[in-house]
Amino acid sequence: MLSVIIPSRTEEFLNQTIQDVLDKATGEIEVFPVLDGYDYDDYHIIKDYKPILDPRVKYIHLPNNGTMQKRQGINAGVSIAKGEYVMSLDAHCMMDKGFDEKLAKDCDDDWVVIPRRLRLHAEDWTIEDGPDQPPIDYEYWMHRAFIGNFKDHRFGELHGYKWNQRTIERKDILIDETMTIQASCWFMKKKYFNRLGLMQVDGYTGWGQEAEEICLKTWTSGGKVMTNKKTWYAHLHKGGKWGRMYYMTKYQRDASIKYSYDFWVNKNRKEFAKVINHFMPIPNWTEDWEKHIWTPEGILNTKFK
Repeated sequence: MLSVIIPSRTEEFLNQTIQDVLDKATGEIEVFPVLDGYDYDDYHIIKDYKPILDPRVKYIHLPNNGTMQKRQGINAGVSIAKGEYVMSLDAHCMMDKGFDEKLAKDCDDDWVVIPRRLRLHAEDWTIEDGPDQPPIDYEYWMHRAFIGNFKDHRFGELHGYKWNQRTIERKDILIDETMTIQASCWFMKKKYFNRLGLMQVDGYTGWGQEAEEICLKTWTSGGKVMTNKKTWYAHLHKGGKWGRMYYMTKYQRDASIKYSYDFWVNKNRKEFAKVINHFMPIPNWTEDWEKHIWTPEGILNTKFK
């Protein structure tokens, strides 16, 4: 069985996503939509729909406590999941037919697996991709300093970028290693999720840096993060129209960025360096990157772009 957790907070396309998951799964499945800060009676906040009445769908309600509780919601779903496998999915995604069995077929005990990512045109629930929009199979980390009004120069940001060149060069490798992911969809065994202690709230708050936590905990513990090109999902291409429907406060964003960067880049730099060097060459990273990304005091060199 696969247990799918769908965190939601005023999501326009939650119902379409739930129904798509139900329609496309070919194996045994259960779905946990997480209603962060609202309940069934408030379902009209998203859209004028009633909750989907299907025995495979089990809603989780998190009371509104004034903060975004994405991590807490995923943890709540995993804690009651009956599936051998667990998957987290954004509430604005279309799935490939049989995605559940295709992902399970190629998922070792210590793997985190993602399907290849396409772009969803949500209004008519179609795929946007064309010749000039290749699928997204790989991402890499880049650093961004001076986030918002956040002036502490000791901290940058680990931020994922599409790695198109790797997609082209490794197009024939159907199950392959990826440095990082978007975190809009991930799949693994429930035992592995619990073993790694994922969706840690302490330090990360309730939102932000999910991909960095998942991937770095996996790579530094001897596991692997893998992209599976035998299946796909399509994620909402937001652009300027939709924005971020699962809003997070500036405090949560800055706090998670600061904690993540300090923990992985400064305090665990040797383990972090092993991950980076495993994937070199990486776009925009020089061979002597370790001389540029920090000084001995852990201060980010902002000249490294």
